[in-house]
Amino acid sequence: MRTADRYSAIFSYFRDNVPVADSELHFNSDYELLVAVILSAQCTDRRVNQVTPALFAAYPDVKALSEASPEEVYGYIKSVSYPNNKAKNLVGMARKVIGDFDGRIPSDVDSLMSLPGAGRKTANVVASILYSEPVIAVDTHVFRVSRRLGLSRGATPRAVELDLEKHIPEDLRPIAHHWLLLHGRYICTSQKPKCSSCPLTEWCRDFSSRTAL
Repeated sequence: MRTADRYSAIFSYFRDNVPVADSELHFNSDYELLVAVILSAQCTDRRVNQVTPALFAAYPDVKALSEASPEEVYGYIKSVSYPNNKAKNLVGMARKVIGDFDGRIPSDVDSLMSLPGAGRKTANVVASILYSEPVIAVDTHVFRVSRRLGLSRGATPRAVELDLEKHIPEDLRPIAHHWLLLHGRYICTSQKPKCSSCPLTEWCRDFSSRTAL
């Protein structure tokens, strides 16, 4: 199957059958989204959603967080992965937003990546959700699903990102990230993918290669 045909079939399915796909992180502002995405690195959205209500009650905006100490923030996020580093990064992020961006969460990917704790994936998520930038964040789910389906042979998240952006129209990129992520989270799981209930096996390169043996 040609790569273009594979993309067309897979994303036509998503467009027709999954018209709504959003982040499962809970947030009510650009500040809350950025904090939640930083916390979600190597951690489940469910766990993040458990800790952020108290965190946001204590630090309702970026100015309040910038005035906290990492030790204080740690007390609210100690149940997430790598809480010490994330506490330092959250406070550092808030102070840089106040000092360098007049208290506003920046909109472009490069500026977002300059913030402590915000790598390319985090920057792309925030830019896509908040500002509808035509970028695709490649986390572990998107990376795995894209390679299994045959959308990319890229060996790194950046390589997969470039392949996806080459073939997916700009207007579809924000929701395409969520389509692939949620498919990986609930169907094309890491250890035991649910191929028997997957609607994409007809176009899946990994499934075809295994069933052909």
